[in-house]
Amino acid sequence: MNETSGNKPLRNNFSELNADMLHAVMELVSDGIWDWNANTGFVYRSPGWYMMLGYPRHSLENSVFTWENVIHSEDYPRVMAVFDDYISQRAPHYQAEYRCRKADGTYLWIEDRGYVIARNPDNSVARMVGAHRDIHTRKISIEQLQKRNQSLEALVAERTLELSRVNQQLQMQLDENRSLAEQDALTRIANRYRLEKVLLEECDRAERFRVPLALVAMDIDDFKPINDKHGHGVGDQTLVSVVDSLETCMRQGDLLARWGGDEFMVILPKSSLDTARQLAERIRQAIAEMPAVGDFKVTLSLGVVERRMGETPAALMARADQALYRSKAAGKDVASE
Repeated sequence: MNETSGNKPLRNNFSELNADMLHAVMELVSDGIWDWNANTGFVYRSPGWYMMLGYPRHSLENSVFTWENVIHSEDYPRVMAVFDDYISQRAPHYQAEYRCRKADGTYLWIEDRGYVIARNPDNSVARMVGAHRDIHTRKISIEQLQKRNQSLEALVAERTLELSRVNQQLQMQLDENRSLAEQDALTRIANRYRLEKVLLEECDRAERFRVPLALVAMDIDDFKPINDKHGHGVGDQTLVSVVDSLETCMRQGDLLARWGGDEFMVILPKSSLDTARQLAERIRQAIAEMPAVGDFKVTLSLGVVERRMGETPAALMARADQALYRSKAAGKDVASE
């Protein structure tokens, strides 16, 4: 019952059928039918059409205005646009879903399909028939499903946002824990774990790219008497003060770490033995300028070494430790190689 392809209207295909027979056939496949004689303006609506909308049979005016009056105001512009496109042959068929006002004032979703079955010599519509089908249950179900989906999407978005916040908090906690795991609790500089980790990385880099790498080992001279005479609180504060002075001597890229007790080390990436000597002397002088702790003058002994090709981190640290002990043997407050 559609117009032919190419947008050419069917002419009189059904117009010779007995109207009652046509209406009976259409009634079998729909909830309500309409038959519009455009030349007279008369619109026939089947009993099923009235029953579907709850109106008494044939209680409404048999004109197109009845149709216009029952269409929901929000749907009206869209439906008229679709209808005009079809009867003007800008669209191959007419089909629309919209709400119709029932007798009790509520609205019913219907599907409306129509077909031009005859045109006048000037190609205007002479007769058009159509059928209404009750799709209210389906439309309401779809709307409810869409609302549930929207609610679910909103819930998923909320949960995703919350999960993102939790992940950020966890990542911050992990970063903090990682930082604490690699930080000396008293002095807040790198601890032994981080020292060994970074030294291994720098040894690998030095070996791979054949760049120099130096290491400075340090030990506070005669530190034990401070703890014995003034207590561990003063001893701890002295360590913190020493670290503050050491940090003023560090260059960007150097790693200062507490090796243990009153021992410290500095990793100097891409640095030669001569560069390490200069840094060691700056450190020695900075510590020598620190205020005395009671009658105790704080000094450092230092061991300075440059990595040899193929040398392991453990071997490099052992040589730095040996150089440190040579400083101790030489009278302390000196740097040895």
